[in-house]
Amino acid sequence: MTTEMKDSTQPLFTFGIIADIQYADIDDGFNFKHTRKRYYRNSIRLLRNALERWNTENVKPLFILQLGDIIDGFNKRYNMSDQSLNTVMKEFDSSPAEVHHVWGNHEFYNFSRDTLLRSVLNSSVDFDSGGGLPSTGDIYAYHFSPAPGYRFILLDAYDVSLLGREESSVQYHQAITLLKAHNKNEDLNHPPALTGLEKRFVKFNGGFSQDQLDWLEGVLSSADHKLERVTIVSHLPIHPSSTDPICLAWNYDELLTIIQGHKSVVCFMAGHDHDGGFHIDHSGVHHLTLEGVIETPPDSDAFGTVSVYEDRMVLKGYGRTFDRLLMYPC
Repeated sequence: MTTEMKDSTQPLFTFGIIADIQYADIDDGFNFKHTRKRYYRNSIRLLRNALERWNTENVKPLFILQLGDIIDGFNKRYNMSDQSLNTVMKEFDSSPAEVHHVWGNHEFYNFSRDTLLRSVLNSSVDFDSGGGLPSTGDIYAYHFSPAPGYRFILLDAYDVSLLGREESSVQYHQAITLLKAHNKNEDLNHPPALTGLEKRFVKFNGGFSQDQLDWLEGVLSSADHKLERVTIVSHLPIHPSSTDPICLAWNYDELLTIIQGHKSVVCFMAGHDHDGGFHIDHSGVHHLTLEGVIETPPDSDAFGTVSVYEDRMVLKGYGRTFDRLLMYPC
């Protein structure tokens, strides 16, 4: 944003972050509550702004994190899902580095889980999950190390969900049982409460299965042993103070308990809440929710570049995205 953060030392590496592009070739509209404007066509121009910036920076990003909702669900209604995804991916062709794609609710509005696993949005194909995930292979979670001592973990926040799961699946059954226990509305996209943490029990959110949580425990235990700095990435935020509760993962508390039990974790990055958010929890982990491109006016921007140092990360934000100093926990 407006704050200028300067550092005379060279970072170990940098990476770009962007969230909730939600491109569609349709006229501007509004959010679910009709309180915020959404700029569907303009989002592709803001993505282009981000890519141009990353391509001209003195230190080129080593990779880009695309935090989910790459195209909008309206594309499905107008039979434009493939076309719109191709439009966005053509822009990403100019990326200075590899792109890691997170899956959000709008990915599942447009495509089935099987289709996504076979698509260009499956960026796990060049990386090993590290073992421990079920042999079915339909949980979209993996990790990678861009430099010695650093690890990034991408999680599947819609592993347990009504979105992208067959009605006959165990995950769908778990999701519908949980939702109906908390949400008595006929339309499950309407929150069960006006305030408080119960708001999160809506259809457009999801959760992490026990299989995925067990896998994460193993990856983090290994990272602890190797003295690595770990950043975890998900479409859904997991800390109530980093987002509006309506955007929280259903079982955020289980994930928080795991993260706070591992000294290797330094940051959790998410999208979904277009207003963004930030919080440092009691164990010193930074919870960063990135502002969404889709609700960013044409005269602004919403993306960032993160510089990684031995003792901190520094986020340089553009437009609606704030600058942040992310010191590692002691």
